[in-house]
Amino acid sequence: MSATDPLEFDLVVLGGGSGGLAGAFRAAAHGARVALLEPAELGGTCVNAGCVPKKAMWLAAQLASQIGAAAELGFDVPAVPGFDWPEFITDRQRYIDGIHESYRRRLDQAGVVLMPRRGALQGPRTVVADDGTRLHARHVLIATGSHPLRPRIPGAELGGVSDDFFALRRAPARVALVGGGYISVELAGVLQALGSRVELFVRGPRLLSHADEDVVAQLEENYRQLGVGLHFGYRLREVEPGEDGRVRLLDADGAATEAFDTLLYAIGRRANSAGIGLDRAGVATDARGNIAVDAFQNTTAEGVYAVGDVVGRETLTPVAIAAARRLMDRLFGGREDARLDYELVPTVVFAHPPIGGVGLTEAQARERHGDAVRVYRSRFRPMLQALVDTPLCSLFKLVCVGEERRVVGIHLFGEAADEILQGFAVALKLGATLADLHDTVAIHPTSAEELVLMS
Repeated sequence: MSATDPLEFDLVVLGGGSGGLAGAFRAAAHGARVALLEPAELGGTCVNAGCVPKKAMWLAAQLASQIGAAAELGFDVPAVPGFDWPEFITDRQRYIDGIHESYRRRLDQAGVVLMPRRGALQGPRTVVADDGTRLHARHVLIATGSHPLRPRIPGAELGGVSDDFFALRRAPARVALVGGGYISVELAGVLQALGSRVELFVRGPRLLSHADEDVVAQLEENYRQLGVGLHFGYRLREVEPGEDGRVRLLDADGAATEAFDTLLYAIGRRANSAGIGLDRAGVATDARGNIAVDAFQNTTAEGVYAVGDVVGRETLTPVAIAAARRLMDRLFGGREDARLDYELVPTVVFAHPPIGGVGLTEAQARERHGDAVRVYRSRFRPMLQALVDTPLCSLFKLVCVGEERRVVGIHLFGEAADEILQGFAVALKLGATLADLHDTVAIHPTSAEELVLMS
């Protein structure tokens, strides 16, 4: 081999996030020779500016709420506990550093060649790293993820994107969040619980446009009770600087808000598909830059595949991992029909408390099944909220279809909804009916029992 010949592999992976790592590990386990190119920290958005640090901050906020509840119940603790934000960030980063080290160790043990370089396609099966190294492989997996968007308005640079939340070293006194999706909802709950005054400015008529309407209505009611300001139908026209480094928002009519210490945008994300040679390889994208793939993660170029946020479908870490593993089982494991079933994917929004959902919302079910839909709801105060006598409520909901009342949707808003949903998602996927739930003995006293007692 000459110095100009490409390095040969069975698989080259672009991107060391959840999907790219999962693909590399599974392919190597099948005996493939694998190279992975990632110019930044391993783990992608999930580990570095998403799921992991977000859940850490959510846990801190949850503890703050529980300490406040403890004070109400007679414990000798301050009703408004102090929080050393920098110390917590140190612990958070130590945990993340451990994940990075675990990935590096596992890649080394699996024999995966890790290249801390940005890579781009030169053709369907050829990748060039930014240091000039050329790699050739039978298969190329694109798993480059996505990035948060910033609005194209005057003064947009005065605010940060959602990733910038993780650079905060204290709770800002007043925070404006632009957007009504899950990231905005999660950040609002965390910041409010840790001492900020938060207001959400939402373009649409409600939060979480894809979630079940009843669940969202309860979320909005609880957030108002917690002091979160909600502004719907808001059209942001401009951001202007205020005094002392603060900012004001101007709406479509030019009306200005009060000054905010921090402004964060959570208005969506875009695929990291630019500048990686897709056109040279014949890989098609849609109008938003998402890579077009079929049910088996094949792109329009033979031998090139894509998973995760870069395809823009069910942009969740477990989805990227599952899709990558099944793809590698098909390419290297002899499972010709292996592919991810994108139906009935459970999702959680780490609001306060969390929201979990799987299957059809009531609106979706009625659109598909009309009068055959039966809906069951339970609105209740969890025991802790009842003990401290707060007005905060949970809402659990089942959407059923047909005479057999087959469960087609489960929607939960309440404490431990994230943990409860996992098992019930299995039941839904296996075709459980309302009678099956009724035949299951309740665990008392819990929130989860509401799901098997609903009638």
